Amino acid sequence: MADEGLQKWTVIVLTCQHKDSVYAFQRELEVRQKRGVLPADALLLTVPDPHARLGSGGATLNALLVAAEHLSARAGYSVVNSDVLEEAHILILHTGRDFPWDGCSRAFCWMPVQRSDAVEGSVCCLDLLLDCLSSKICAGSPPGVWVCSTDMILNIPTPRRISWDGFSGVRVVALPGDVGFAVDHGVYLTDAEARICNIIYKGSKETISCAALPDGKVPLVSGPVFFSRTVAEKLLQTHVTSPLDGCTYLGMDSGALPLEISLFLDILLCLCSDVTEHEYVSGERSGCTSPSGPQGAVVRSGRAVLWRTLRGPSISMLYIPDGQYDYLTQLGREHVLRLTETGTETMILSHIKDAKSVAEGSRVINSVLEGDVLVSAGAVVQHCHLQLQGPVQVHSGCLLSGLDLTSSSRIQRLPLSSDIIVQGHRVTLGELKLTVFTAFGAHDNLEACSDDVNASFLNQKWSDFYSRTGIKPQYLWTPERTESCCLLDARLFPVFLPRSGPAGLEGVCWLLGGAGGLESWREAWRLSLRDILILTDQQMELRWREELFFRVGRRRAVDALRGHTNLSLLPFFRAAALAGQQEELLQVLDSVAAGSSADLGVAARCLACIADVLGCLAGEGKGGLRSGPAANPLWAPAFQLLEEGNLPAGVQELANQRKHWLGRPDLLVRAARHYEGAGQILLRKAVMSAREFVFIGQGEMPPMGEWQEVECPARLDLSGGWSDTPPIAFEHGGLVVNVAIKVDGKRPIGARVRRVPEPHLLLVSSSGEPACSISTETLCEHLADLEDYCQPHAPGALLKAVCVCSELVCVSSPVSLKDQLLERWGGGLEIHSCSSLPHGSGLGTSSILAGAALAAVYRCTGRSYDTNSLIHDVLYLEQILTTGGGWQDQVGGLFGGVKLARSAAQLPLRVEVEQLSLTPDFLSVLQQHLLLVYTGKTRLARNLLQVPVADGDSINQSVVFSLDHCVCVQDVVRSWYARLPSIVQNTEQLVTNAEECAKACRDESLVRLGHCLDTYWQQKKLMAPGCEPAAVRSMMKALQPLSLGQSLAGAGGGGFLFLLTREPQLKEAVGEILTNIQGIGSFSVHSVELDMDGISIIQKSSEHPEQQQKT
Repeated sequence: MADEGLQKWTVIVLTCQHKDSVYAFQRELEVRQKRGVLPADALLLTVPDPHARLGSGGATLNALLVAAEHLSARAGYSVVNSDVLEEAHILILHTGRDFPWDGCSRAFCWMPVQRSDAVEGSVCCLDLLLDCLSSKICAGSPPGVWVCSTDMILNIPTPRRISWDGFSGVRVVALPGDVGFAVDHGVYLTDAEARICNIIYKGSKETISCAALPDGKVPLVSGPVFFSRTVAEKLLQTHVTSPLDGCTYLGMDSGALPLEISLFLDILLCLCSDVTEHEYVSGERSGCTSPSGPQGAVVRSGRAVLWRTLRGPSISMLYIPDGQYDYLTQLGREHVLRLTETGTETMILSHIKDAKSVAEGSRVINSVLEGDVLVSAGAVVQHCHLQLQGPVQVHSGCLLSGLDLTSSSRIQRLPLSSDIIVQGHRVTLGELKLTVFTAFGAHDNLEACSDDVNASFLNQKWSDFYSRTGIKPQYLWTPERTESCCLLDARLFPVFLPRSGPAGLEGVCWLLGGAGGLESWREAWRLSLRDILILTDQQMELRWREELFFRVGRRRAVDALRGHTNLSLLPFFRAAALAGQQEELLQVLDSVAAGSSADLGVAARCLACIADVLGCLAGEGKGGLRSGPAANPLWAPAFQLLEEGNLPAGVQELANQRKHWLGRPDLLVRAARHYEGAGQILLRKAVMSAREFVFIGQGEMPPMGEWQEVECPARLDLSGGWSDTPPIAFEHGGLVVNVAIKVDGKRPIGARVRRVPEPHLLLVSSSGEPACSISTETLCEHLADLEDYCQPHAPGALLKAVCVCSELVCVSSPVSLKDQLLERWGGGLEIHSCSSLPHGSGLGTSSILAGAALAAVYRCTGRSYDTNSLIHDVLYLEQILTTGGGWQDQVGGLFGGVKLARSAAQLPLRVEVEQLSLTPDFLSVLQQHLLLVYTGKTRLARNLLQVPVADGDSINQSVVFSLDHCVCVQDVVRSWYARLPSIVQNTEQLVTNAEECAKACRDESLVRLGHCLDTYWQQKKLMAPGCEPAAVRSMMKALQPLSLGQSLAGAGGGGFLFLLTREPQLKEAVGEILTNIQGIGSFSVHSVELDMDGISIIQKSSEHPEQQQKT
């Protein structure tokens, strides 16, 4: 509600007919405030009517008094002071009379609508009304009081632009209706200036026709009324004046006699221009207390006070011709139609074991259906938990509501036919809490007199019902009853059987034609529907619905996880955290994780979900950043169990440790980090399945001292990046188009390896241009020197991981490093890696470098491989290195040319590469139109933070994080695990754009290829917000006139920018434009040459390294 364009309410008051409703309804308002549906700073008040027959006007005056009293107390006054209304925006909502089809009133009647709110929750009539009022009607109004009933649903297609300049007085909102409908309701009579002359309630067709507007419709008295501050102050003054003080709780406490007044026919009518004082004070009005009856003097006195106090200000009408007004009548058939025709979803916040059993055109709302339940088109099931052994069909026109598990065995014996409404009501009878069941026909008129020719029960005439059952009218209505005998008051429904206890669902089974008998029915304590609605325990009813909501949510979470669906669970997690429902949820997630040994992808997502639940419990923005260290020794036993493959024990140990971290937001966030760390272990193991597709052959080792040298191009990702990142790559499926390139005519990445007589490993890493390269040397003489191969920032970590991955040595072997090297290879190895690209270039350096080093090691040790094996081997290597990462980098640099690579949505993770067959002419043109710009912004080196250890969250003294890479990937993976709709949709579009990119290449269309590049860059920014530095944005904007498309390479954030130019050979022009941009720092422009070979082997002798042969 904090969104721009919404009315900012100071106070929201909900009035209720029964004082027992106060606590239940207040909690519902507060839940909505926690969910963000209501303004966080609004004062929420639930106010009971002081008397049973207070009228909408009396309820309004009482609510206004209570709101003013609370605001006065907040302002420090000791008495009610009307000055508090000066800047206040007050909304008063009336719940009105009981609603037969929902024991929690029309306001909290669930509707079949699902919203994409941050916090999952029900959408009730109240929510629809609040949304309409706050966004489409009341927005922009001045301080004052809005009053509206909740017995209707307003539908305003578009927000109204209402002028409030200089407004004072009263304004009503009217919606169009037909004359025939208006006969049973009210209409406004207006003049040419839309000022209201009179209000006609239940008038004749002729009278109502006088109110017709040019569109042929009449303006219905349909709800919202606005009182300007000055009029609201005048109305507030009347609370101390007799007899109007009898409308307020203060008057009741002071002994004043109760008085019923109407909002429209008493308060508003006195402002109408054509109404005289005499006819206002003394006139008879339908639906109002007679001024000539027993209370006549009091009524006339009250009207006189209203006339003297309020008369004067104008009352005008705002007519909304395209608005719709849906009054929630007592007709069951209308309510069933309303539910089945609202929204488009069939299953709303429900768990259904067999979705095919629910027909299109039906609605299942907040329910669990397990077993053989068939829901026909036009039927509604809400707030039910049914677990059935045999078949049950809910026929068209039926409504089942409030049935719990105890009803399941009995509902199979219920003779249901079409258009039957069966409800379970939670009532309190003294100390007894029961569920009472009722059954009606959808076509029954609840208020029709039983001797009316059209009166019915269960859709059959009373005479037929009497004949079938033997029931007599005197069994239903007491003989001394003076009022008409209607269905609403018929004591039909058994509550308690003297011999056997609560009647249960069997109480209505006999009424419907099932088992049972007249004598048993007559012996039972019975209630009418009116009695049941009065006795309904609304707190118990709302708790049942809430309990069912969370039960459904937990089951839906299990289905989503085991079924690999893209349902976002985060809104439900937030709802569970806010309601204190986390314990059962966490247990369910533990269970799914522990039982997913056969699918580690599911287990990893479960642990990520637990991390999200813990983050929700900490609170938005509380407890610190979600990304952070995850190596506290207290969690080490659980991590070790997961590493060993003992998933059930590992999950249990995580849960045991979790119990100690729930006390504070900072502890919760740190626990969430460790759960994400545990999830990374399982994710690594899942990706390691790619090694199934690594096939290494055995050959002859080259001579001692002979270098095996490998050169590789860099890669440019043209589209689809991020879809190759686990778990997206195997949960959604990845598709990437990229190209192998030389930079300034050179392959920038390489490795060389030779065997040496000394039984050690000499690891040398070089980076930078040859003239100014930096080298680091790591000598490994013992196995302990290799043990940090899984710590990415350890010296020589990448080459150590190459040694482990290529099985040069076994780190866990009891045999020494020296003995292993001598036994297997006859000596040690010297391994060099080199890259002339700057750190964090975005051109896939580290993965390609790993592939090059693996290839060189395999050749040096006499083993053979194919490029496809190297692709999967690098995936495995990056998992044991714990850097993670996708597969597109090595595909781009190890395979030559332009490629389309894909992975299916399955484990084991397998990458398939298709080299696009493009003509030499197009490849030449493409090469001439591609340029690289080094932005001077490093994604990694300049953004390393030294994070101090907090209470031992890391075994080391500090943890180095790369904000632009590691945290970026972690954020994307977290968002994917949460299945944020924006991320899921963007992932779909990444794949679609990659397919279009491949098609553009095949069709040799540079223009379409450029469009794909631009689209891809927008997709990258959606995937990882913040990946576009301001300097890069300036560069791209300046280069736009020269380019068909452009993007930062890789994940973005810095490194190389590449562009597809409109004209060939624009290197100098690009450099000139960038030189004229202030504040972008150093940059350089580089030519691009397509590399069609990919990984290339160069053999050198040890004596004459200058002699080489390319293979």
